[in-house]
Amino acid sequence: MPIQFAIAPINWSNDDDQTLGSDISLEQCLAEMKQAGFVGCELGHKFPKSVELIKETLKNYNLQATSDWIGTKLTQVEFYDQTIEDFKIRVDFLKQLGVKALKVCECGHSIQQSNKPIFSTKVEFSPRQWNLLFKGLNHMGQIAHDAGLFVAYHQHLGTGVENKQELNCLMANTDPELISLLPDTGHLFAAGIDPLEVFFVYIDRIKYVHLKDVRQHILEESKINNLSFMDAVRAGLFSVPGDGAINFTPIFELLQKNNYDGWLVVEAEQDPKKAHPLTYAHKARQFLRDHWRI
Repeated sequence: MPIQFAIAPINWSNDDDQTLGSDISLEQCLAEMKQAGFVGCELGHKFPKSVELIKETLKNYNLQATSDWIGTKLTQVEFYDQTIEDFKIRVDFLKQLGVKALKVCECGHSIQQSNKPIFSTKVEFSPRQWNLLFKGLNHMGQIAHDAGLFVAYHQHLGTGVENKQELNCLMANTDPELISLLPDTGHLFAAGIDPLEVFFVYIDRIKYVHLKDVRQHILEESKINNLSFMDAVRAGLFSVPGDGAINFTPIFELLQKNNYDGWLVVEAEQDPKKAHPLTYAHKARQFLRDHWRI
């Protein structure tokens, strides 16, 4: 199956700070995704809430739903059971949409939506919280597997699974048959992790990929100025592949060598008033044409 390229609506309108791109309609977003040459897209907060309406909306632009964000709170014991129940509902909903990948990130105790400095404040799980996370993810992985879907875990700045040690701990203590990895090149790089190393080590567990670049000078300024995650995003920390410091060529070569056949998703949240979404969507698609070669 030829590789398929998708893009996330967060490039047009942000889910964490919904004032970014609030003036951009879903229709404009989807039309420009298609215009730029993408065939898939992730869901976002502007989408309809029913399966049939989402299907109809995407059909109008000949786009396929690829995944949706599932923020869990497994490490907060008071939310553990509800997190599992909510996940079951989401699995059923996304299965009806034909989605296979469940993009999961543990957001218990997260600071990604707070005003805390993202690069000098660290979320650390206790042994009990880690065990709740392992148990919960494996449970969710089994639920997804039984429904014909899969969990793809998203390491993320400002969460308890942020650095290399934490990522390795998560992968070592979850069932490789039930929990795959969603490597996000931008979040890995910004956390001081070599994305290529992660792809190399966990290639057998990678079924879904986020492609975003990092502007090195903004990364350094964000650290010096103690910016929060969203302030760093608004300052331009992330961009589309080819517009930052990450070398994607060896990553693409490794994926091709190992016959990767999942989605490659451009997911580079920016302030649309500073980074014209259609222009950057075209940049991303051209970069993929030039660098993903089979």
